Amino acid sequence: MTDTPANARTVLDLARSRPPTLDRNRLICVDGPAGSGKTTLAAELAELSGAPVLHMDDMFEGWRGLPRVTSQLESLLLPLAKGRSGSYQRWDWPGNAWAETILVPPAPLLVLEGVGSGSAHLAHLVTVLAWVEVPYDLRRDRGLERGGVGVAENWQQWAVDEQALFDRERTRERADLVLDGRVGSLHASPRTGR
Repeated sequence: MTDTPANARTVLDLARSRPPTLDRNRLICVDGPAGSGKTTLAAELAELSGAPVLHMDDMFEGWRGLPRVTSQLESLLLPLAKGRSGSYQRWDWPGNAWAETILVPPAPLLVLEGVGSGSAHLAHLVTVLAWVEVPYDLRRDRGLERGGVGVAENWQQWAVDEQALFDRERTRERADLVLDGRVGSLHASPRTGR
């Protein structure tokens, strides 16, 4: 195993120190704006713990699907909270259509990564909410470099939509940890009051 950055250890240690929130299991949500380093942290958590990682990008109904993602999260997390398998329908980005339904069995630890993963509506099911951020210009550059279906023409509207979500749900303020996603190494700043 490679040397996993300390931030992943901090997030994982915090999750393990808390009571389970999905029946007998735990949920780490890695939220924050696009291009901030969420996927990197999620991969580090998976490497360290062996936990499966689910990506919110698979749950959005395209570029304008962010406001409607709560039903996907409910069908995934509510059954898991009762010890049963959850599910979500995967979005096929190249085909611009819904694809197959993904079944997710209970696991001791689940990592949910992506914009909106820390939904206020389902906050009672989250063991740890980690917020990852970097300056806007760096996020935009990372996003455009990653490319993909329609990134350049959709980036600006996505940034507006995600900021509206974060403002409405106070995601950063509710986070247990605020992490800096610059330079490939995240730096944790624990939050209090959860």
